[in-house]
Amino acid sequence: MVNERESVTAKICAFVRAWHSNRSRDKIYDDYLAYDMLGKEEYDSIYELISSGLDGSRHFSREDTEQIIAEYFAPIPLSRIHFNESRLADFAAENGEVQYVICGAGSDTFAFRNENEDIEIFEIDHPDTQRYKLGKIDELEWNIRRNVHYVSVDFERERMCDKLLAAGFDPAKKTFFSILGVSYYLTLDVFSDTLAQMAELSALGSVVVFDYPIKTGEFPRRVTRLEKITESLGEEMRGGFDYNEVSRALYSLGFQIDTYMPPEKVQQEYFDGRQDDLRAFENVSLISAQYTAGYDYE
Repeated sequence: MVNERESVTAKICAFVRAWHSNRSRDKIYDDYLAYDMLGKEEYDSIYELISSGLDGSRHFSREDTEQIIAEYFAPIPLSRIHFNESRLADFAAENGEVQYVICGAGSDTFAFRNENEDIEIFEIDHPDTQRYKLGKIDELEWNIRRNVHYVSVDFERERMCDKLLAAGFDPAKKTFFSILGVSYYLTLDVFSDTLAQMAELSALGSVVVFDYPIKTGEFPRRVTRLEKITESLGEEMRGGFDYNEVSRALYSLGFQIDTYMPPEKVQQEYFDGRQDDLRAFENVSLISAQYTAGYDYE
């Protein structure tokens, strides 16, 4: 099972959303609350972390720091959250009252940007991470809406299914599950354990969305460099999955892939024609899969 925790890479992803919203005119995705959620002090500290080479060994110029952010850190989080929330909007429009489960929500701000009251939101995270986020929300004096539920799960001791049901999750309702930025650090067997719990809770027509790195023999320089960067931060990537094995794992749990975006499609959809240095990562794919097998509560 996925053991979520507040990681340096998760903070960098939150920083990227704020950085892109503040600095880019041509936005791939506009998380206009990301900076507020992160806070100036933390935003500045992450910027300094990147500009110092992540280990304090150097000091990049502002121009070089911006280039590093654009080349290594921004493309994956921005493209996957755009894909995820666009697919969610379509799902909600098609199905009316739905549930949205965000696995490893971290600093996600959807609950405060969402204007569709038919979406019941369940944010799942490790107790420590969630406590930190709720403290931030309290400091900002943001109102938590009635359709938002914060579900803390200690994955070493508790099952996500049990905690969701206790929080009011309805297995009879169609649900959109989001699990972004997690598969990079897991074997497929471990990642499939999380998908299995989602299948256990899914009514027919529910959807899961995730991103994953492609397993390949030789990686381009940028991919290899990013793997070394994350390893230096204490978060080792596991090399990726093959599309066929991902497809088989989903099928065995009752999911059918409805949208698959390999790297070249991600580039075409989100990055072609841009005037900056942002471009899709050469080994990252996006997937949406619908639950089509099992008992239909309706």
